[in-house]
Amino acid sequence: MPTTTQTPESWIDALKVYLHPRAITLLFFGFSSGLPLLLVFGTLSFWLREAGVERSLITYFSWVGLAYGFKWIWAPLIDQLALPILTPLLGRRRSWLAFSQVALIASLAGLGMADPNDGLQTMALLAVIVAFSSATQDIVIDAYRIESSGERLQAAMAATYMAGYRLAMIVAGAGALALAAWFSVDSSSYDLTAWRYAYLAMAALMSIGLITTLIVAEPPAPTKDGSLEAQRQHIVAASQQYAHLPVPIARFVGWAYIAVICPFADFIKRYGKQALIILALIGTYRISDVILGIIANVFYVDMGFQKQDIAQIIKIYGVIMTIIGAALGGVLVNRMGVIRVLFIGALLVAATNGLFAWLASLGPDTRALTLVISLDNLAGGIATAAFVAYLSSLTNIQYSATQYALFSSVMLLFPKFIGGFSGGFVDSFGYQPFFLGVALLGLPIAILVVLAGRVEQK
Repeated sequence: MPTTTQTPESWIDALKVYLHPRAITLLFFGFSSGLPLLLVFGTLSFWLREAGVERSLITYFSWVGLAYGFKWIWAPLIDQLALPILTPLLGRRRSWLAFSQVALIASLAGLGMADPNDGLQTMALLAVIVAFSSATQDIVIDAYRIESSGERLQAAMAATYMAGYRLAMIVAGAGALALAAWFSVDSSSYDLTAWRYAYLAMAALMSIGLITTLIVAEPPAPTKDGSLEAQRQHIVAASQQYAHLPVPIARFVGWAYIAVICPFADFIKRYGKQALIILALIGTYRISDVILGIIANVFYVDMGFQKQDIAQIIKIYGVIMTIIGAALGGVLVNRMGVIRVLFIGALLVAATNGLFAWLASLGPDTRALTLVISLDNLAGGIATAAFVAYLSSLTNIQYSATQYALFSSVMLLFPKFIGGFSGGFVDSFGYQPFFLGVALLGLPIAILVVLAGRVEQK
């Protein structure tokens, strides 16, 4: 399997990649990216339920998550649109980062000042603003990472990003609940003021991302592609044929073509028919983990594990092993190249997913659960770091925000669809055949990795 990455002289050299300023920057950006997610999902649901809001109304709030699934729709705006005042002052990427982060701080603070019992619609609107601002921040951070360095550093940056992201989710989950309990006068009753302080504290923590944005350097602007410039000139010439149309409409059509159509056409142009292999790999590489994750909590309950055991093992050991796996993945990519680690990651994920079949035969054994979760999250961290580096290598730097947003959406589309049938499969055949079947999915994915490694850009 070919690779374009040179092998460092030693493991020490490989580990030094985490001292690179860009890798450290992505740790803070990862924290900024992970913090808002639970604040409009799990933590917010807890607050609303404690305030006495009906379950049916609380579940409607989950729809704000659609912003993350469809972020590719407005990603072209971020690639092409300059923000007044901010872009000349901060640059192409940092301006959008600052804009989204200020919006997050303001909307989270507004959410904290709202009252679920006397302004639920306002809270819903603010939750939508938080979700869209957060998704926008994710788009820009991905583009910033891709444009900041070459392939060698991408896995390390992905690893530090994941570490920051996971830590932020702990802060936004257990941390926010702990703050609400600490500020509460009586922990046995609902206290609106305590929740307000907790959310205002979370809004203040978002300043970590904003300060990082103001401190770091703007990534170098991509060199203008000759074919892109020729394409733009062709659009201008063609638009003259429609001089009878209002000028704003003609300009918008031309801009939309460059911003929306060109990024997708560019990918097909560069890879041709081989793009199908790449898209097949993107759409299936995470399939085992996604399908297993959909039914994992149901499995734990059916096996008889206690809630406190699940929370401790998954939230502590699982998070630690994911961070270690991501860091190890970054080092391995630095030494061995993306494709090789992508291949190893696919096999490791398949093998560790198969361990759940063994766990299903034991019953509620917490030591076995700790072992399986630790190995599975370690393998997942390695695979994810390599996969992020691979997706980054596929993007044209002139369309980095749009193309990466598209890839990350394709990554979850098919696995989420297939995962919807997992419960029915378990009902019919049981957990052990299900987990073995999920593990076997890793074999064709490994073959796709080999085929993708032979693909050459035109």
